[in-house]
Parts: sequence; C-alpha cells; structure tokens
Amino acid sequence: MEVAKAASKLAREVAHTSKPMIFLNIGEPDFTAPPLVQEAAARAVSQGLTQYTHATGLDQLRERISQWYRQRFNVDVPARRIVVTAGASAALQLACLALIEQGEQILMPDPSYPCNCHFVTVAGGEPVRIPSTAAERFQLTAEKIEAHWGPKTRGVLLASPSNPTGTSIHPGELRRIHEFVKSKGGITLLDEIYLGLSYDDTFGHSALSIDDQVISINSFSKYFNMTGWRLGWIVAPDDVALAIEKLAQNLYICPSTIAQHAAVACFEPDSIAEYERRRAEFKARRDWFIPQLNAMGLKVPVMPDGAFYAWADCTEACRRLGVKDSWDLTFELMKRAHVAVTPGRDFGVAETGHFIRFSTASSMEHLQEAVARLRQVLA
Repeated sequence: MEVAKAASKLAREVAHTSKPMIFLNIGEPDFTAPPLVQEAAARAVSQGLTQYTHATGLDQLRERISQWYRQRFNVDVPARRIVVTAGASAALQLACLALIEQGEQILMPDPSYPCNCHFVTVAGGEPVRIPSTAAERFQLTAEKIEAHWGPKTRGVLLASPSNPTGTSIHPGELRRIHEFVKSKGGITLLDEIYLGLSYDDTFGHSALSIDDQVISINSFSKYFNMTGWRLGWIVAPDDVALAIEKLAQNLYICPSTIAQHAAVACFEPDSIAEYERRRAEFKARRDWFIPQLNAMGLKVPVMPDGAFYAWADCTEACRRLGVKDSWDLTFELMKRAHVAVTPGRDFGVAETGHFIRFSTASSMEHLQEAVARLRQVLA
C-alpha cells in the first residue's frame, strides 16, 4: 500500500507526459461487473430491496452458489453450509475467530498473501510461515507440514491458486495434506478466491471435493469482477457454519444487500459466458507477458496456472541497476519507467527480497507498453 501511495503521487505528476504511470501492482481486474449484474443492482435499488438480509446471506444467492459448485466443480455443497460475507476478508476473519484459540499456531507457506497472517493474529493465533520453493510450486507439502506440526498447531491456511505466485497445489498433494491435518484433529482452511481463474485442468478443482470438513473461502472479486462490491462467501461444516453465523450477526449484521441481489445475476448463462471470455483474456495476457519477463532477465520460475500474477526473480535486474533488493528496485522502476509493481517483501521473509510481483490484470495494451519501458530501463 505504501508503494501504491507513492505510485499514485507520481502518477499525478506524470499524467500529462508521454509516459503516464502504468499500474501493475494491484490485484484488481480491469473488467467491471457485466451488464446483467449491474442491471440487477439497479433493479434492487429501484424496487427498494435494500434492507437487512439474514447474516448468512440471501437464500437465493446461497442456492445459486451451491448450484455453481455442482455445475463447475462437480461438488455437492448444500446451501446451508454456505455463509455469504462482506468480502473474502470478512470470511477469513470469521473463520479464524470461529476456529482459532489464543496461542494456537496456523501453518502457511512463505510467500503468501500478507493479510492471511494478520487474520490469524487478530484471532489470537500465531501464524507460522514455512519457506516454500519453486520446486514445490511455492506451496506447502504434506512432508513439510508434518515436520512443522507441534503441540500448539491448530491447522493450515493455504491458498490455491496463490497470491503472489499464481500457483496451485496439486490435488494429490492437497489430499495428502488434508489427510494428515485431519489425523491430527486440525483444520484445513483454503483460500480459493482465484479458483475461477484457473487455466489448467490439472489444478482447477475445489478442495471441497476432498472432504466436507475442508473449509473454503471464496469471493466475487476476482473471477466475478466485483472488487468494490465487497462480497464473498465461506463453505464450512454445519457446526462451524453455525458458529460463523453467530459471529457474523454480531460483527457485520449482513453483507451488502444490493451487492447480494446483483451477485445472483453472476450465475446467469450470459454472465458466465462473459466471465469465461474474460478468463481466456487473462490467460492470453499471461501467455504473452511472462515470456517477455523471462527474456529481460526477470525470470518467473513457475508458470502460474491461475490468478493474474507473475512472481519474478529480480536478482539480475537488481544487479544491472545497482540496487539492493526488490524494494529498492520497485521504486527505481517506478521512477525510471513509470511502472508500478509490488516488492516481494510484502509476502514473507523467505528470499522474498529477490522477487517482485507483477499483476497482469491490466489491459494487453498496458502490458505491452510496460514491457517496452522495462526493456529500455534494463537493457
């Protein structure tokens, strides 16, 4: 966020020059909600459908989410186990508050999305970051989890596909992880907010297909392009869903009613067709952009199979520009190329100073211009 502030400040200064700022630092789709979703929101307002809903969300929306799991992932998820939340952030907070007691440890990979650590900490738990490597797809393995499991360990918090790497856990490995965690009486909590943006059939499966004891977080922000609408959901076992409902009643009352009515239209055939067209566009951007990075010496060690990120090793770029690490490189690229990226140190401590994260959620035109500028600076 400090990088984003600096980039926004510089953007105002260079807005009318030949090189306006290009933002490749924030994980937000450049697409907005499709027409049917926007129309449903306007209809809810005009019809006065703006009062509180149940804390668990609109029954109609929960049913549509349940149907989507059956149609898209061939998983039976009863609507009663789905709690609609004020974004995936609220879902993660509610899950951590419901499941973690003071002093309990949650294992997670390093690198990973920084707020996941904070949700655990706010709930009184202790996040334990375990270094993960390119050979492991920057994900945890069952062996590593077993090696780090201790008397205070409560469970694991994983993300598949992951932010910042865009990589997923192999289904077989995820099954082995869950079986071990379950044997210890622990919890398997999965951030699946980028699951809809999976580009490889090997990985595009929900962890809910493994066991109904898996707890999954999802969102309308990424695949469904509704970032500012602040709407997500959690799928949990019946007893956990009941605890989450009680917490939600006290902390949030309910998610945005207008956003919920709009989200029902996300699952209309025309909307899904548009989302799939956009998913193909995200894949096309990935397929063009990452080879360009590799050619410039910004090596992406694992091709992302989902999301819209490139986790690039910037060691060579730092050497060329005479800077210490990715933090300094980020500001150098911002200043010299007017391209904003995200430094790796936001995502952990395990060699993250050697990496920067690019977001490919911008248009192809912006990506092409960014590559041209970066190539000039790094030549």
